[in-house]
Amino acid sequence: MSNWRIQRYILREISIPTLMSLLIFSFVILLGRIPRLTEMIISKGVPTLDIIELFSYLMPTFFSVTVPLSFLLGILLAFGRFSADGEYVALKASGISLYSMVRPVALLALMFTLLTGAITLYIEPASKSAFRSKIFQIASTSLNVSVKPGVFNDDFPGIVLYAQGLDERLGIMRDVFISDERNSSAPTIITAREGLFISNPSAMLLTLRLRNGDIHRQPAGTDQDTYQTISFNNYDINLDLSAQFAQGQRRVSRSELSVSELRGAILAADTGSQRYRLEAELHERIVIACVPLILILIGIPLGLQSQRSGKGAGFALALAVFLVYYVLLSFAGTLADKGILPAAVIMWLPNLVFLAGGGFFLHRAAIERPVQIHLVLWDNLKSWFVRHRGDSR
Repeated sequence: MSNWRIQRYILREISIPTLMSLLIFSFVILLGRIPRLTEMIISKGVPTLDIIELFSYLMPTFFSVTVPLSFLLGILLAFGRFSADGEYVALKASGISLYSMVRPVALLALMFTLLTGAITLYIEPASKSAFRSKIFQIASTSLNVSVKPGVFNDDFPGIVLYAQGLDERLGIMRDVFISDERNSSAPTIITAREGLFISNPSAMLLTLRLRNGDIHRQPAGTDQDTYQTISFNNYDINLDLSAQFAQGQRRVSRSELSVSELRGAILAADTGSQRYRLEAELHERIVIACVPLILILIGIPLGLQSQRSGKGAGFALALAVFLVYYVLLSFAGTLADKGILPAAVIMWLPNLVFLAGGGFFLHRAAIERPVQIHLVLWDNLKSWFVRHRGDSR
């Protein structure tokens, strides 16, 4: 068998379980969002096409996690099967070293690194921003739909809205009555001849513009005989949509900023803490993009050791390795956010730890003196259990 055929064979054996795992992991994560989006269809009357569009905006967020995890699981399953079926021994006997088998895996890892980098650096921030804008658009539209003439509407906390008539084509409400109790110490009654919802997607702000009306209120801290009446030609009420849609936040989060916007925000940061958080966000995106290249050093030796435990062991190992990595990354992110250590240093430590450890495990596997990681973990767990049970007695 030629070297090229062997490399194609390894690529195929890794690619198939990787793609299958990607579909499964993405679907499982997506299940957590389905109840919320289903509620929008049922209670808010959101069209199905809008929900599908929201799903498409959510997918890049999942892929930044599921792509590296699926690739790791693909490596574990492929090399576990090579070892279980004796193919690894046959390849070694024919003069093919473990490092030669790493080359096609490294090529696949480079492809997944470029894909993950495109997702974390460009696609994910844009999709989060589009998701946020779509949520706001849906919220604004659903309000226009939910306002019925002759029916009291209490969708907003502290505000009750009533309109005697409604021009559905123009969206203009006639003879509007509003009870505003957002300030409980000074409740306000507002009447107007016309009212119109005006949305500002860039600022995530929804404004109710009233025309030709009066404001009636009793100022706080005054006696019962004091009463104010103010007439207006135009009066704007800013409405909060966050109670209806938790995703509809007004402030743009740092995860929605593009790379160029992040760099500009870092230079324009007013405080050190703000700059630390922005720098941590930028380096975290780059660090996660490099994860597939690091995982081949861990996945190959682990895959060769898990051949006797079946696919369940590979799945458990993939989750365990990924959990350890993200715990380290989260800890590093916390230190970087607080400015304890520079983000350019601390955010790369998890990758450097896995790079050193993976290189050591891969070398030991190549010289046929592998470190039995799963046996070490099992022995330590068993000894801890025995010691703990003895102490409890």
